Amino acid sequence: MLASESRYHSPELAQTLFTKAMNDSYETNQLHQQWLESLITQLGAVAGTVHVQRGEDLYLTAAHNIPPHVIAIVAHVPHGKGMAGMAQVQKQPVQTCNLQTDQTGNIKPGAKAVDAQAAIALPVLDDAGTVRAVVGIAWNKEGEIGEDEEKTLMKSAVALPQ
Repeated sequence: MLASESRYHSPELAQTLFTKAMNDSYETNQLHQQWLESLITQLGAVAGTVHVQRGEDLYLTAAHNIPPHVIAIVAHVPHGKGMAGMAQVQKQPVQTCNLQTDQTGNIKPGAKAVDAQAAIALPVLDDAGTVRAVVGIAWNKEGEIGEDEEKTLMKSAVALPQ
């Protein structure tokens, strides 16, 4: 916004317009959004995403509690990049004990902007074993997700609507 325009727009309006622009950077799938919000509530999580695979890459279709500037960054995830891309390529869950302090190099700077700690990216496979989506879930507590819990989360992710 130009300084000369500031008299016409309040800071609240500017933030609303910014948020709308960031949210418009991806096409929300309402079924995915409702499903994700329900899953986050059920799991006691604080944030999450759904990316669907189109071609080789992943595209955001749902997000909960993700900052607008992060949405702009993760609206398109190139093949194999970040936690979602790693889960896509490996066809296995990828997790971190703490998004904020992870030193593995797997966590991109945008993910560190999410107000969460423990996180997991869950690949959703179709009947042929092809990745159709990746579901990301994050909690506000630090810690490793155990093998049994990981399996339960994978079963939950398979319920993602088509």
